Amino acid sequence: MIKVGVVGCGYWGPNLIRNFRNAKDCTVVMCADKDEERLARMKSLYPSVETTTDHRDLLRGDIAAVAIATPVWTHYELAKEFLNAGKHVFVEKPITPSSAECQELIDLAAKKNRKLMVGHTFEYTAAVNKIKEIVESGELGDIMYISSTRVNLGLFQPDINVIWDLAPHDISIISYVLGKDPVSVNSQGSAHFKEGIEDVAMTTLNYDNGTIAFLHNSWLDPNKIRNMVFVGSKKMLVYNDISPNEKIKIYDKGVEKPSYYDSFAEFQFSYRYGDIYIPRIEETEALSSECNHFLNAIRNDLTPRSDGHSGLRVVRIIEAACKSLKENGVAVQLEPVKMMSNGGVH
Repeated sequence: MIKVGVVGCGYWGPNLIRNFRNAKDCTVVMCADKDEERLARMKSLYPSVETTTDHRDLLRGDIAAVAIATPVWTHYELAKEFLNAGKHVFVEKPITPSSAECQELIDLAAKKNRKLMVGHTFEYTAAVNKIKEIVESGELGDIMYISSTRVNLGLFQPDINVIWDLAPHDISIISYVLGKDPVSVNSQGSAHFKEGIEDVAMTTLNYDNGTIAFLHNSWLDPNKIRNMVFVGSKKMLVYNDISPNEKIKIYDKGVEKPSYYDSFAEFQFSYRYGDIYIPRIEETEALSSECNHFLNAIRNDLTPRSDGHSGLRVVRIIEAACKSLKENGVAVQLEPVKMMSNGGVH
């Protein structure tokens, strides 16, 4: 039986508590939060779970793993403290506010022989894993470009901009599906309500094989949109995460240029308008899969899919995007990182 503690009982922490409690051979023994009203609510929902306003109470010996669901700027110190105490650590995205801090946690986890995992939840969804399967099969052909829109009205964050808040999902999905990093990043955006904290941004990821990805993130859109388009040389795929039943649609559409022509007048592109195919997806709660993946990594001494290196990959790209943002959209080069077969890096 793996005993787990959870730090942070605000927006996401209660979901972690619920899923770890429902996992096989696992129990949540304690949760921590500075807000006593939140703790009272957790106690009413889960009477057997101890509550505390001091996260250090989770350092006790019987707790093997700790999940952290607190503001981004607290992640590094909390994770470091728990790793030093010999705990396995699960941290919500983004893993840390800087790549340097992330690398420190990776090194510390290796030194302590503990598991470090980041909450890139979408990598555990049936839809994203189906997309990865389709892309790797070659059904879409070569991926020419990806367009991602993740927008809504709010929630404004007081300490991080919209890229740090929303883009980690897009970046982790694209990196996981493609199995590679961009070679450069550029971004433009604007802060309309709080100086220095951009609430809308457009980010471009450029890859060495010519693939390009566009990310639109905003807290100022009237509609909540979670949409990604993968345009291949053979077919196109649309992923709508909000759709309840048809999250993925594959369009047998494309453009073909003539193999030869003698004059400009004979040059005509050929447009293909084929069928639309909706693959079947066996949906399960992604967070449940993610929590069980973390527990399985602990039990069987495995490297988590979204390990510290995966978190580092995302943070590096966000840092480059924010640097570009401050330099009026200039392209920021990324040093190459060797990818592993599961989408991680080493």
